[in-house]
This record gives sequence, C-alpha cells and structure tokens, in this order.
Amino acid sequence: MSSETDDLFGGGDLSKERLKGRAFLAFCFAASVFGVFALALLLLDVFSQAATGVFVRDIDVVRFLTNSASRFPDQAGFYAAIVGSAWLMVLTVILSFFIGVGTAVYLEEFAPDNRWKRLVEANLANLAGVPSVVYGLLVLAAVVNLGNPLTGGRVGPILLAGAIALALLIMPIIIVSAQEALRAVPEGVRRGSYATGATNWQTVRNVVLPAAIPGILTGTILALARAIGETAPLIMVGALLTARRAPDGPFDSFGAMPTMIYYWADRPEIDFQYLAAIGIVVLLLILLAMNATAVYLRNKYETEYQ
Repeated sequence: MSSETDDLFGGGDLSKERLKGRAFLAFCFAASVFGVFALALLLLDVFSQAATGVFVRDIDVVRFLTNSASRFPDQAGFYAAIVGSAWLMVLTVILSFFIGVGTAVYLEEFAPDNRWKRLVEANLANLAGVPSVVYGLLVLAAVVNLGNPLTGGRVGPILLAGAIALALLIMPIIIVSAQEALRAVPEGVRRGSYATGATNWQTVRNVVLPAAIPGILTGTILALARAIGETAPLIMVGALLTARRAPDGPFDSFGAMPTMIYYWADRPEIDFQYLAAIGIVVLLLILLAMNATAVYLRNKYETEYQ
C-alpha cells in the first residue's frame, strides 16, 4: 500500500508537499485578491468621476435620464440610448429564448445519444466563447447588407439587425444553461411520471420543464445581462453612436447605452467624460438589477428534491 501511495504522489518528504500546497493556495488567493483589487479601482474611478459630474459640474441626473444625445454636454442625455437598449433586450429575448430552450429540450430529452448529438453539444460550447464582434460581422453580411425587395436598396442598420446579433451571441449560453437546468431534474421525477402512464412529451411538458424553469430563467437573465453591455456587435451592424431619437419599432435606426458611453468617452471635452461615467453607473445599476432578479427567481421557485 505504501509503494502504491508513493507511486501515486511521487514519494518524497510530506513536509515539502504541504509546503507546495500552501504555496499554491497562496498563489490562488493572491490572484483572487489582485482581480478584486483591480475591479475595486475601476469602480472607484467610475463612481468618483460620476460623483464629480453630479456634485461639482452640476450635471442634472433627471435631465440626464430624460434628454437624448446632443453635441452640447449641458444638454446631452441618456434617454434614447436607454429606450434603444430596452428595445434590443425585448427583441433579443423573443428571438433567442424559445429557440434556445426548444433546442435544449430536444437535445436533452428527445435526441438519441450518438456522435452527432455530442458534436452539436461540443460546437455549442465552442460558440459560447466566440468573440462578440464575429456575430456582428455575420449579421452585417447576412442582414444589414442584404437586398431589400421593397425599396431596392439594402436592409440597412436597423434595430432588428442589432437584436439578431445579440440573439446569436447569447443563444449558445441559453442552450447550455437550459440543458444544465434540465439535467438537474432528478431521474426519479421522470420515472414517476412515466409510471402514471404519461408519454415522453407529457412528462417533459408537465413535469420536467416546470421543475427546470427557475434554472432556465436564471441562465437567460444572466445571458441578457451580458448582451446589454455589448458594444462591438452593435457597432458592426451600424448602431448610432449618438442616439438623438428613441426608436419607435424594430425597423428604425437605433442607438444603445454601450455605444453612447463609447461615444462620450471618446470625446475630448471633459464634461463628456463625466457623462460617460454617469452612463456607466446607470448601466451597472441595470446589470445589478438583472442579476438580483436572477438570484430572486432561482431562490423563490427552485424546487428541492429529497
């Protein structure tokens, strides 16, 4: 037994192994502290600039939230960008949620376990790590530059194109998270349904999906929280950097919060820098609200199986 242990752990002095373990633990702790420290510095810089803009430069928060973009910093606001992002999230969830959840249900509950299924799942995992700008370029070529049969020109940079890019971006995340939620439902629950005479579809519809909904909604909200902060795919599909007017529908031109912040941060005037900081704070508060909603839904509706 001792020789087998020596072969497994390489023999040697146990004190040296403990020292290596402590060194590795210290390295992991230092890496975590460094990441938290860098994040704290970034947040401190953003909030300090936002506070300077509000309390020193007298930027009216109410005006900031109710006005749209302007070339004059004392008149510029975030309203049109907020409305544009809200439109994007609504269209994105419509385009991605049902297709993503349906794909996850098919792969997890109905698809035969063969190499094609494993290939699809491997590709979905890889697609979740594709840079977001790639989806923007894809939609630029496949949608924005597509010929419009009604006008004879091209479709152009419309709100729907931005929503398609974001839907493609988060769909692999929704599929993978929905699969994990479906796998978390115990097999005994399914067998109990089958024992009552229910079919496979009835079991999935009436038993498995209701039990998995909290996890599916949590994954979807977290995916949308990623999408709402994306800038690169929106710039690729032609989103307006200066959102001077809120969009009225999916076929209007549009701006969004990330593109508006990008535009302000790139301007040389110091007041625009403060506007960008306040915009970042607004975006962070929305992200925190979305994450809090995901945690609430998970804790409230999650079912514990004994």
